[in-house]
Amino acid sequence: MRRGKKQTPAAATASPDADRTAAGAKAGRGAGRQLGWSHGYHLGRCEAIRAQVRPAVPAMRNLRVLYIPQGFHAIDHGIIGGLQHCVRELIVGTPQQMLSLAEEKRPDVLLVLNGLHVFPNDQGYQVGRIRELGIRTVIWFVDDPYFTDDTAAIARFYDVVLTHEQSCVSFYAGAGCRQVGYLPLAADTELFRPQHSGPEYRSDICFIGMAFWNRAAFFDRIAPFLATTDFVIAGGLWDRLVQHKLLRHRIRDGYVPIEETVKYYSGAKIVINLHRFHSHETDNRNSRNIPAHSVNPRTYEMAACGALQLTDGRSDLPRLYVPGQEINVYHSPEDLIAKLKYYLSHESERQAIAYNALKRTLRDHSFMTRMDELLSMLGY
Repeated sequence: MRRGKKQTPAAATASPDADRTAAGAKAGRGAGRQLGWSHGYHLGRCEAIRAQVRPAVPAMRNLRVLYIPQGFHAIDHGIIGGLQHCVRELIVGTPQQMLSLAEEKRPDVLLVLNGLHVFPNDQGYQVGRIRELGIRTVIWFVDDPYFTDDTAAIARFYDVVLTHEQSCVSFYAGAGCRQVGYLPLAADTELFRPQHSGPEYRSDICFIGMAFWNRAAFFDRIAPFLATTDFVIAGGLWDRLVQHKLLRHRIRDGYVPIEETVKYYSGAKIVINLHRFHSHETDNRNSRNIPAHSVNPRTYEMAACGALQLTDGRSDLPRLYVPGQEINVYHSPEDLIAKLKYYLSHESERQAIAYNALKRTLRDHSFMTRMDELLSMLGY
């Protein structure tokens, strides 16, 4: 009778540590598969929504428009794409080229975004000469009211002043501007869209933006809670935090490119929106303390990426998104913590609101829709 090979004790019985390691690895693989499946299912739902919900196709105007960008890539790209669906010919120039391009191309309308920072000191002269050519001049301020010390003088150069900030309509009208209108911002739904995000971009809670002083104070109050969660913060000036040491392991300091911003939004279960405060003297150029009532561009961009957005309140928010159905509002650091806890443990409710926000953004808040509104406001 042949005798089998004698087993050593190590081969015959696995150690308890080895059992625990194997079990942990198996559980980790299971959790990873579940997370991957959940993320994939979510993206599938979002793509189905994008295929089903489309904005109304705007009327094509027989217009030649000269557009001068500010350098806000996400907004500029959206405006250019939107105008291409609305006008016969679009010319895109630079602030330094405004007059020369207007003389050469003779557009029907000059549209300028913001007119700040990168624009030459002779902006008023250039716009005046363009008006003398019989070209209608329009400026759209999208950084109000934070730079009204500067925009007050710029606005008077133009035939039409548009602002995304409700409180600034009366301000510009009182400053002697000929025609003033309120036009909210929008999302570039080709740039900001749900997409696959690798593990390095996924989180339960995400915030992207500069640490203006009101934001730093707010995040200091929620820091002990955030430290117990899977969170990410990205943007500049976060060393302002008193609680920086507690959170620094999950802070990405500095500028975040748009492509990565989209991945962070797409990879987050909840995205926090917190507007900057209108009257802080070192963060703003708003010495008149004009209040801020309107939402920032991130409101639309977060919604376009399919994540649940929790935002502080602005008075024009309800006309753009339905609180409780398409977006949710918090009123204090403690209220935000309570809502974060709730929605992290109620996934179906969280996703339902996020999908509703995506639908609303695609239907009503794309730049194609907004450019159609802009041209209608101008009478075209």
